[in-house]
Amino acid sequence: MADTTTASEPDAGPIAPEPVLSDAGPEPGVPTVLQTLRRLDSGPRGLTETEAEERQVRFGANTLPDHRGASWARVLLRSLRDPFTAVLLCLGLVSAAVASWGTACVILLLVAVSCVLRSSGEYRADRSMAALRDLVAATATVLRRTDEAAPPDAREIPVAELVPGDVIRLGPGDLVPADVRLLRTQGLTVQQAVLTGESAPVAKDAADAVADGDDDFDRPQLCFQGSSVASGSATAVIVTTGARTRFAAVHGRADDRREASAFDRSVHGISWILIRFMLLTPPLVLMANAALRDRGLETLPFAVAVAVGLTPEMLPVIVTTCLARGASLLARTHGVIVKRLPALHDLGAVDVLCLDKTGTLTQDRPVLHRALGPDGRDDPEVLRWAAVNAWWTLQLADLPTPDALDEAVLDAVDEDDPMAYDGLAALPFDPVRRLATAVVRTPGRLGTHTLVAKGAAEAVLERCALAQADRERLLALAAELADDGLRVLAVAVAEAPARTRDYTPADERGLSFRGFVTFEDALAPTAADALKVLADRGVTVKILTGDHPGTATRVCRDLGIAAPSDSVLTADRVDRLDDTELAEVAVRTTVFARCAPTHKARIAAALRAGGHTVGYLGDGVNDLPALRTADVGIAPREAVAVARESADVVLAEKDLTAIGHSIAAGRYAGGNITTYLRITLSSNLGNVIAMLAAGLLLPFLPMLPAQVLAQNLCFDAAQLAFAYDRPHPSVLHRPTVLRPRDLLRFITGFGILNACADLATFGVLALALHGPDGLDDAAVFHSGWFTENLITQALVMTLLRSGRHAAEHRKPGPIGWAAATLTAVGLLLPVSPLGSLLGLTPLPTLYYLLLAAVLVLYTAGLMAVRARDERRLTDHR
Repeated sequence: MADTTTASEPDAGPIAPEPVLSDAGPEPGVPTVLQTLRRLDSGPRGLTETEAEERQVRFGANTLPDHRGASWARVLLRSLRDPFTAVLLCLGLVSAAVASWGTACVILLLVAVSCVLRSSGEYRADRSMAALRDLVAATATVLRRTDEAAPPDAREIPVAELVPGDVIRLGPGDLVPADVRLLRTQGLTVQQAVLTGESAPVAKDAADAVADGDDDFDRPQLCFQGSSVASGSATAVIVTTGARTRFAAVHGRADDRREASAFDRSVHGISWILIRFMLLTPPLVLMANAALRDRGLETLPFAVAVAVGLTPEMLPVIVTTCLARGASLLARTHGVIVKRLPALHDLGAVDVLCLDKTGTLTQDRPVLHRALGPDGRDDPEVLRWAAVNAWWTLQLADLPTPDALDEAVLDAVDEDDPMAYDGLAALPFDPVRRLATAVVRTPGRLGTHTLVAKGAAEAVLERCALAQADRERLLALAAELADDGLRVLAVAVAEAPARTRDYTPADERGLSFRGFVTFEDALAPTAADALKVLADRGVTVKILTGDHPGTATRVCRDLGIAAPSDSVLTADRVDRLDDTELAEVAVRTTVFARCAPTHKARIAAALRAGGHTVGYLGDGVNDLPALRTADVGIAPREAVAVARESADVVLAEKDLTAIGHSIAAGRYAGGNITTYLRITLSSNLGNVIAMLAAGLLLPFLPMLPAQVLAQNLCFDAAQLAFAYDRPHPSVLHRPTVLRPRDLLRFITGFGILNACADLATFGVLALALHGPDGLDDAAVFHSGWFTENLITQALVMTLLRSGRHAAEHRKPGPIGWAAATLTAVGLLLPVSPLGSLLGLTPLPTLYYLLLAAVLVLYTAGLMAVRARDERRLTDHR
């Protein structure tokens, strides 16, 4: 049934159905039925088989452009474009150029492992998506003739064989297989949410009438590929097929290049930090050794080793492993497919989630709210008459299923109430009349028939015997109810003498107004709890809908979302704002109503411009621009195929709970990646500073290239534990964003602290070896610093894990065991046979005692700096 609150949501696509077979353009507006058939060289009896075959050759198959998944080789090559991978490849090539074959082999091995892990994850996601792809429709009922003189034959054929000019039949539940112009209709309503986002079915009619809106979706004579028949039946002629349909036009735009996501921006910023350090370090080492130690190119391998020591070689492996494990866990436990691994990090960084209310916050069905008499008070009699109308219209009009609003009425009453009346006739809902009427016999009232009408308030009231003032008052009441976010239907009855001739719409006159029935959207059962979880995790929800502002505001109020009147913005106000103004307003706005696809994309872009990481949940063609504008696009499995293709993440169901699980997985993965970067880069920076200082103070290299390589291998093996760590739950409370400036500040502070520990170790070595001259023993110096480096790395891994007080009252876990192993290697390797091969030697007992004192001071410094950093983060939040 029609209601007073639903408005069509236009699509911004430029391509309209073009009912022509020549290259000439269509006339303005929608041609009449006769004009359309003439242009298509067709008729109401359909095409002949010969004509259909000729047009199949001319226009091609009625299929969408093929979106083929990338091959394994292409996915592998695509993984090499990662900036971190490019940095490591350059270092590997430089190491090979200076004959540091061990370093080069290790780096290239890590690059290969990372690329294989990333490629396999994305390739599996592509295969999972391939299993979800389906045709828009499988078959269609078409009228075809064997020759000109033969009668038309209705048959089922694959939609790929449909051509312009074919006449098809549509019934309840059928998918519209192409863009069509309606020829005949009977109570036809079409669900075109996948195209417009409009939650309620739209009435369609073949009459040659002028549409209220300028958009093709507002034209009742047209139906579009991708929509489906909700009720009624129709005969239509196909005007556009294949790549020329509106659906295919947007499908083609899905391949447009996307802007960089949050992960891409973070990686780019951090990569440039590393590149600057690495470009600066080797020249400094070479120049310092040449100027102060008169050592020239023989120090080049050491300079390259220092640059490699600054680089987090395990970063691609850690990132890929963290994201792949999170994506695999989501797929196994929640049916969530992450098509692009970095999208999982972006989910963890999301702080604004944009979505439509229908199917997410609400179910795709209304529920009865109230039944009101003419005075605006509750009146159960109004509901009884509405149920009589709904029941007998369904029974006598031969409708396959009840309208959604009729179903809500019938669910609210005892099924015996409407059946107490004897149904005689029914005038089903008509898009022109905008109401339905049932004729019944009331028990105990022989000789009298009762007409029960139900429909749009304006349509019913104009057929009632009312004074003008009363009619205006009731229309104002209906408008007030609609503004409050309710759908409104009016109910009226009339008594008439019993008769045998048929009832017609002309009998719907002089009705007695009985009241209104109002409906609200049924809330999704998990929505309230899911919204609370998202709020606790620092995610702000924005509702972008094509519905009436009052409807969206009411849903927000029912779910406890703060949406005051000043936080609601309609599309016409969005149009009056430039991008800068919209970025400011969007932050404090909760509901965006009457949104077209272009509005949704602009709002997502404005939020990103304001520094937010934006997720967008959509399932229709109208959501495509926003899905591609957001940092991470999310679509449910039942979404239209092109939306699934464009999304980064595909949910098993359109449920906020699944998004909550996905964000949690993203934050765990992002937390481990951030922790790895903070710990590794700060330790590496401290080591580089110490190496530069030692290179200037010592008459020999502070560490041999082989020792640097062995140390890096130990670090790398231990740091792989970050991919398997379970971060502290506090990491879920805020988005995990890799901000290059914050990271640079962190690694600078902790790197200097680490360098101080290394310099203190130099002093310990001097004391342990009986004065400064003892430092001339290169093997002892190398051994002492090698041991200290591994132990301080183990301390940093343990104390700087993600989350406040993450290292306190925790089981060892992967990080604890890795740190313990690293400490053991640092203590035992110098005294082992392998240590002698690396140029290491046993150390005196005094060194270990003095080193213990240095480590205690270092631990205290780490705890103090960490506490200050956590206070700063808390103040920032």
